[in-house]
Amino acid sequence: MKTSDMVTLLASGVEPVDRRVVPKRFALAILAGGLGSALLMVLMFGPRPDLVEVMRTPLFWAKVAFPLCLAAAALWVAARLSRPGVAVGAGWVALAVPLVVTWLASAFVLLEASAGARVPLVLGSTWRTCPVNIALLSIPSSLAAWWAIKGLAPTRPRLAGAAGGLLAGAVATVAYCLHCPEMQAPFWAVWYVLGMLVPTALGALLGPRLLRW
Repeated sequence: MKTSDMVTLLASGVEPVDRRVVPKRFALAILAGGLGSALLMVLMFGPRPDLVEVMRTPLFWAKVAFPLCLAAAALWVAARLSRPGVAVGAGWVALAVPLVVTWLASAFVLLEASAGARVPLVLGSTWRTCPVNIALLSIPSSLAAWWAIKGLAPTRPRLAGAAGGLLAGAVATVAYCLHCPEMQAPFWAVWYVLGMLVPTALGALLGPRLLRW
């Protein structure tokens, strides 16, 4: 067989690549994972009883904005790490911004508080259970995020797995905000972050196996 004939044979029947495959997979993953985490929150913990009232306060939306911004940044990073040869670039900065803003706000709150009030501001009343609860709620979102990433042929599976885990942890934290009674930035800056780090570390650990293709 001539080379030209072989090229023609290999090229026959090839369909164009869907340019929207990345947003489609991640949209489906976030929808399925987010609904799964929200449903798990309702079944395991239930919304806080004063949710309607507290939703009228700016502080509640600041609490939700923190994991929401992290989820958006993690989505950006995960989507880029899912494709071979694509640099993350400014995605790392996008990840750092909500963390730095929350930590700076926390430092300001702690500096303004009296010495005796600082530890309660950090610990709140649920510090023992918060990270575990977020990690549990991240299970549906983690499975969905890793499914989305694996189908896009990642070449850096450890980093991609971590990014998918962080995305899942942030989505789960948004759902957890509907239950969590804590309303102070120093609490979110420590315990929410620790909760999100659990699926992130798990993704980094399991990425080379889970995302193999």
